[in-house]
Amino acid sequence: MASAVLPSGSQCAAAAAAAAVAAAAAPPGLRLRLLLLLLSAAALIATGDGQNLFTKDVTVIEGEVATISCQVNKSDDSVIQLLNPNRQTIYFRDFRPLKDSRFQLLNFSSSELRVSLTNVSISDEGRYFCQLYTDPPQESYTTITVLVPPRNLMIDIQKDTAVEGEEIEVNCTAMASKPATTIRWFKGNKELKGKSEVEEWSDMYTVTSQLMLKVHKEDDGVPVICQVEHPAVTGNLQTQRYLEVQYKPQVHIQMTYPLQGLTREGDALELTCEAIGKPQPVMVTWVRVDDEMPQHAVLSGPNLFINNLNKTDNGTYRCEASNIVGKAHSDYMLYVYDSRAGEEGSIRAVDHAVIGGVVAVVVFAMLCLLIILGRYFARHKGLFSLTSSPRIK
Repeated sequence: MASAVLPSGSQCAAAAAAAAVAAAAAPPGLRLRLLLLLLSAAALIATGDGQNLFTKDVTVIEGEVATISCQVNKSDDSVIQLLNPNRQTIYFRDFRPLKDSRFQLLNFSSSELRVSLTNVSISDEGRYFCQLYTDPPQESYTTITVLVPPRNLMIDIQKDTAVEGEEIEVNCTAMASKPATTIRWFKGNKELKGKSEVEEWSDMYTVTSQLMLKVHKEDDGVPVICQVEHPAVTGNLQTQRYLEVQYKPQVHIQMTYPLQGLTREGDALELTCEAIGKPQPVMVTWVRVDDEMPQHAVLSGPNLFINNLNKTDNGTYRCEASNIVGKAHSDYMLYVYDSRAGEEGSIRAVDHAVIGGVVAVVVFAMLCLLIILGRYFARHKGLFSLTSSPRIK
């Protein structure tokens, strides 16, 4: 917003008023000429001293309504006029010579000329001039700034499917905005840092942000979010893509029998191999490390079953799983105990319990005996003293 004082002229307010009436009554083709003549006579118009013309800058979102206000302090009924950036008269007092119906009069008085502009477009941006016919004439301008939200928001991932440990490129583009947008990146709830480039064309800006992302198996199914911040956008404007990450199998061996976990001669052993990966492993194999698999071992998919265990079955058994990403394995070490190992352990436990019980009874009996003896000596203490003292004749 700025103001300026135009060159002064002679006093002819009555002539200016008459010219305004004539312009209003003239045919459409003559109105503009009459108004231009009136503007050329602005230096000849005089009013009272001490008036002050002022305006305010306007910021509006494309497609919405802008309000332009020319205001006067200490008004003495001087003429107010509003012009567009091309210096065409929009309103002269309460008369609109410009054939643009988007401009509508909201208020006209000796102290204000307020006009609305509907369906604002980027072409409406610029300086609008308020003129006050005083002596000397005054002029002030207001700047309309039009905000344009991004036309389109697109996210593109270099690879639809990535492999764990691989670095991929993700791009996000916010097209045709004004001013340029700010792009932020998130992986789930974690914010990441990208690199942005801005391209300008016809006062509009296209922003492209690049993110280099190293993926891990934990990222599978996690969204990558491109979020835009712009003064014309309320709330969160964002788009996202879900990561698809392939990873090698994770292998775990589960003993399903015996339940107590103690393997003895003559017992059976059953192990189950659990393998999870992406893509899911289709082949799970069992091998015996550094030896051949026992002849009585039975393999059924992920299950290994060994019946009638003996000490020759001792060793390390490995479950292997693979997919297109890689291989993985897990080991189980088998040790076969004697057939009486569990029973001997139980007998030892029973013997220990019996011995502990006997010791407890003996200690309790000794405590009781000490208590009884103590009370006995306490009661007979006086009697012993009397019988042991000498008689006096």
